[in-house]
Parts: sequence; structure tokens; C-alpha cells
Amino acid sequence: MADSNEAKWYVVHTYSGYENKVATDLATMVESRGMQDLICDIKIPTETVTEIKDDKKREVERKIFPGYVLIKMIVTDDSWYVVRNIRGCTGFVGPASKPVPLTDEEVAALGVEKHSVEVGYAVGNNVNIISGPLEGYGGVVKELDVANNSVCVVLSMFGRETPVELELNQISRAD
Repeated sequence: MADSNEAKWYVVHTYSGYENKVATDLATMVESRGMQDLICDIKIPTETVTEIKDDKKREVERKIFPGYVLIKMIVTDDSWYVVRNIRGCTGFVGPASKPVPLTDEEVAALGVEKHSVEVGYAVGNNVNIISGPLEGYGGVVKELDVANNSVCVVLSMFGRETPVELELNQISRAD
């Protein structure tokens, strides 16, 4: 096992339906062995879905990847051993001898880690679009949703006010 100082996200395969049990058992094991510095975070990716059954709507939380648990950890012989020997865990995703960490792009796509974004603009500010298909246009910030990484900018196109949804990093404040 290659020792690295930085924790990375790994995917662990579990028996179907055992995801929560594996996550709680692992969290308990990490706590009892004092391994919080090696195994930092355990997540089961879920999404909230609205189900309509018998003309009744209800919000249901579904697992995005049934049979998988994501673990942010530093791989050492000890941490690898602890994760591998949790009941219901069948192993890491990747070659048997060496777990393969997720890339930064994969972590971002899964939405596992929320990165706080500092924005240099507020509602009512004039901004310029710096990337994407509308690059070069200017507009006014109408709504700002930092939690969901989105901003609504009103552009003047073809003589009309047009609201456009963008990501926070696609615009910068106009001087």
C-alpha cells in the first residue's frame, strides 16, 4: 500500500442492501480504533425522488449506486484491512491488490464533496460571462444560489430581457 498524506475518495462494493450497515459498522470501527485521521468520511450517494403512488405524492430517498459506499481515506495497510473486513463489504472497486481513488472530476460529478465558493458579486451587480456559449455577454445578477452553484443573470438579447441560469464560476463582476 502506498502511503500518502492526502485522503482520497475510494469506492467500496457491498452486498446489495447492506450499504447503510457497512457505513455504520465502518464508522463505529473507525471511532473505536481512533482512525479518524486515516478514514475521514463515509458517504452513500442518494437522491430525493418524488414518487406518485395511488394518487399520492411522496418524497423518497433513493440510493444512486446501490451496492456501493464511498469512503474518503488515506490507504495504509491498517485502513485497507479495516475496510476490507467490515461485514457485508466485498472489497474495493479496482484491481484486487490496489484500490484506485476517484479522480477530482469524478468526485465533482458525483457531488460527494461540497466546495464552498466565494463569489465577488451580489444580486444587482453588473457581471460579465467569462465561459460557456454566452461568453462575452454582460448582464445583471437577478438571483444567487451559492448552495446549488447557480446564478441567474438577466441579459439584454435582441432588445429583450432574457434570464439565463449559469454556474457561479462562469461569471465575474464587471468593473
